[in-house]
Amino acid sequence: MNIALVHDYLREYGGAERVVEVLHEIWPEAPLYTAFIDRTSLGEHASRFDGWDIRTSWVQKNIFVKKYISPLRFLAPKIWSSFDLSQYDVVLSSSGWFMCRGVALNREKEKVLSTKYLNLSTPLHISYIHHPPRNLYGYATGSDLQKYALVRAYATVVNFFLRQYDFRAAQAVDLFIANSKETARRVEKFYRRDSTLIYPPIDIPPTTDHRPRTYFLSVGRLTWSKRIDLAIQACNDLNLPLKIVGVGKEDKFLRSIAGPTIEFAGGVSDEKLAELYAGAKALIFSALNEDFGMVPVEAMAHGTPVIGLAQGGVKETIVDGKTGFLFDSPDVESLKIAIHTFQKSKISAKNCIAQAKEFSKERFKRVIQEFVDKKTHH
Repeated sequence: MNIALVHDYLREYGGAERVVEVLHEIWPEAPLYTAFIDRTSLGEHASRFDGWDIRTSWVQKNIFVKKYISPLRFLAPKIWSSFDLSQYDVVLSSSGWFMCRGVALNREKEKVLSTKYLNLSTPLHISYIHHPPRNLYGYATGSDLQKYALVRAYATVVNFFLRQYDFRAAQAVDLFIANSKETARRVEKFYRRDSTLIYPPIDIPPTTDHRPRTYFLSVGRLTWSKRIDLAIQACNDLNLPLKIVGVGKEDKFLRSIAGPTIEFAGGVSDEKLAELYAGAKALIFSALNEDFGMVPVEAMAHGTPVIGLAQGGVKETIVDGKTGFLFDSPDVESLKIAIHTFQKSKISAKNCIAQAKEFSKERFKRVIQEFVDKKTHH
């Protein structure tokens, strides 16, 4: 089977990029088509993609577009239509806000040709969707620039046309795989399409490190939608130690509000992250309307409970009172109450690990390979 992988772009390393890595483990010979790769921004994670057959678009050589890819998102149709993937049997896209499932639009050209009695086969397009573009449908994004009137006016115009493009691109997909029930609901709501649920892959360590647990932990991109400021302010008020893992555009602001008990670790290796999970009393996860949220499951895989905001996919992974505690409102007081509740309770590490195993990498690889095999031999 001749298969191509597609991903929005490679600039930050997060959950979506972990999924692409595992897809590449399953199909190591498959080329990866992506808008661009920014090895400098990927930092130490750039080496993860060494030796891959990565095929980038014209954006790769355009420094300006790479730097301002978010405000220049109206270029997405031009970027994805520049790829010709007609030679593949299967196109498997790992798609989020930059709508790389739009590569399927190149099949429209082939359909036009086929009406002229040229019997062209077209690839089966399977889209593993992390979330419909949050900025197009009113969900919190990586920045809070919407508070500026000029930005809102620009976004209103651009997003109007991109929503139409996004809908058309979604109709050209043959099969959707959603990474959570929450994402499946959004796919049905915005695209009127059904999807198959396959939770993303989580690495489960073979043994759990039983080191002392002495601090709270935050892991994730330092962007506005992750609301790491809530964790900082709560731990400031309660005088609790908090370690923050991640890099992003909110770094300077978050450091400016951090008190003496807050420590920034920046980007860390998988080995260091595993140590940090193992030494944490609990993970604090305050992301707004997270589609799935791999970080809470990673924490539970190390026996670490999660104090999580009860929005989006987080409600599918954390068992309230058994593997952590959910708080209802994205504000400091609500989080502080959840922290107090946690401190008075005793969460079993065994329960956390057992819950995380429901989302293991082995399960993901088996299920998605069976799905693709079944659909291609149907």
